[in-house]
Amino acid sequence: MQKHYLLSILTLLLISQLGVAQTNTSTVIYHLDSAEHQISKHIYGHFAEHLGRCIYDGFWVEEDSKIPNQGRIRTDIIEALKELSIPSLRWPGGCFADTYHWKDGIGPREDRPTMVNVHWGNVTEDNSFGTHEFFELCELLDCEPIICGNLGSGTVQEMAQWVEYINSNNISPMTKLREQNGRKEPFKIKYWGVGNENWGCGGNMTAQYYTDNLRRYSSYLKDYGDQKLYKIAGGGYGDYYDWTETLMKDEKGRKSFDGLSLHYYTLNKTWAKKGDAVEFGEADWFSTMTKTLLMEEHIQKHTAIMDKYDPEKTKGLIVDEWGNWHDSAPGSNPAFLYQQNTLRDALVASVNLDMFNNHCERVKMANIAQAVNVLQSVILTKGNEMVLTPTYYVFKMYKVHHDATLIPHQKKSASYTFNDKKIEAVHTSCSKDANGKIHVTITNLDPNNGQVINCSFEGATSMKALKGKYITASKMNDLNDFGKKETIIIQDFMDYSFKKGELQIKMPSKSIVMIELEEK
Repeated sequence: MQKHYLLSILTLLLISQLGVAQTNTSTVIYHLDSAEHQISKHIYGHFAEHLGRCIYDGFWVEEDSKIPNQGRIRTDIIEALKELSIPSLRWPGGCFADTYHWKDGIGPREDRPTMVNVHWGNVTEDNSFGTHEFFELCELLDCEPIICGNLGSGTVQEMAQWVEYINSNNISPMTKLREQNGRKEPFKIKYWGVGNENWGCGGNMTAQYYTDNLRRYSSYLKDYGDQKLYKIAGGGYGDYYDWTETLMKDEKGRKSFDGLSLHYYTLNKTWAKKGDAVEFGEADWFSTMTKTLLMEEHIQKHTAIMDKYDPEKTKGLIVDEWGNWHDSAPGSNPAFLYQQNTLRDALVASVNLDMFNNHCERVKMANIAQAVNVLQSVILTKGNEMVLTPTYYVFKMYKVHHDATLIPHQKKSASYTFNDKKIEAVHTSCSKDANGKIHVTITNLDPNNGQVINCSFEGATSMKALKGKYITASKMNDLNDFGKKETIIIQDFMDYSFKKGELQIKMPSKSIVMIELEEK
């Protein structure tokens, strides 16, 4: 009797640890008969700025480094990112972009001038990683390059010549210079950012002053041959709706860009004191999830303004900086923005990606900040060691949505309540890929309670579930660390059933689940 009693207690403790001691019920209806809009793979883009250890001591190793590399580009990072099928990489910034003069980063490396990185720690930048190195990196990754041009401290001529240097196949001083530097054929870049955060670090401009400059700069950023530029205007931050209004209502201004950027970082607390990346409790967890869900409101309101002036949705909303921003890790240079990455970050990634998917009619690109060793990284390095973060595995799980067709949904979510406040616990998106496979991704933000999710599929004839995967951990601040086996990874998920056209998923607390289905 005592033995069975102890076994029961241990079982209850285990169930409690996995977050299924108490379950709440949510319902979702997926409308297969309304599937119409494509989820651009570029929603799953990444960002690499000359900041801290993202480029130098991240992607780019020393000349005599014993870390395996190809032309100083670290190969284990390349292999890991290729596993994610990253579609695009934004460079060189960020705030750094509006202090960067591209001609400093071409030619023989021993002849390149140095500069001081005034935004990120006043460290000396040797310009050994420049335009050619960036394109070599993108070729190794098999991804689209995104260049952010210097509108803040640069000139129209400088930016126009950079486009010519990269894209032109004519005979000109710029193409001759490119050939002298080892590249005869043009690089052919499509995506071009015309400045960055020009309301702040990119020049402290007013919206109208930036709009006027955008029109001027854009006039000289030419298409060469069959390579058309997709020009991304520097948009606002979070709730800077007046900035979007000013840009969109200017008819000539609208004609000068194809996409409008939006930046929003999830801050647990304030800009001055953001909170620790690892040492946090449920109050910090709840605050973080509440703040990250504001992205939905920002997208909706910026989209409403864009719809007013662009009802045909010819302009894309480009969320080219997003993610968690915590205090820098203790003992690190605070200007380098190095932070660890826990299960909390993984769930922030999944709910944001679901939001971008669900707004894919307007959201055409997003770039998480940043790829390596900075902010919400997918990869961390220390010497020759490398760690794939929980966020990495979210991007790997969500590859199924790349260029798939969005299946709209309606949901009735249970609440996640903390003290006297509540948010929706369940967040989801669904898509159908080119092979006819249907993928449902669902996140349960509640760190204490499991969820029973009852899913139905309108417009389907007969379906079957093929497999399930999930990401979770026993504690909300669990992480993958150096010198230890990674524990927050994608695992097989079996706790689902499909009967009479309804999918029932029994989700653990604080988890992300993906179910693959197909129509019979």
